[in-house]
Amino acid sequence: MDKMKLHRMEYYGYHGVFEEERKLGQRYYIDLEFDMELQNAGLNDDLTQTVNYAEVHDLVKNIVETKSFKLIEALGECIASHVLDTYTIINAVTVKVTKPHPPFDIHFQGVTVELRRTRK
Repeated sequence: MDKMKLHRMEYYGYHGVFEEERKLGQRYYIDLEFDMELQNAGLNDDLTQTVNYAEVHDLVKNIVETKSFKLIEALGECIASHVLDTYTIINAVTVKVTKPHPPFDIHFQGVTVELRRTRK
């Protein structure tokens, strides 16, 4: 199976357990990986036989920046389900959501959840 990967897309969203996080917002990084057949797109040089990653970026941007979730797990689920619903060519999607600055007195590079969902 072929893959398409979108690395470290950056958005500003209003997610978190604490009300302040949902009020002030912060940066989030999203990585996506799609399992899909890319041979026809490659052989025919045809955008209609693949996924337009600019459109995917806009879809994810709309979710991250206009919705609000307490958990990044819920944000990831929403992204995964919208991607699979929108692009029938995608057989499976892996979504990584990184919150680089959780509101705790800890020094690390952030927290990431990774979800893999397949077409049913």
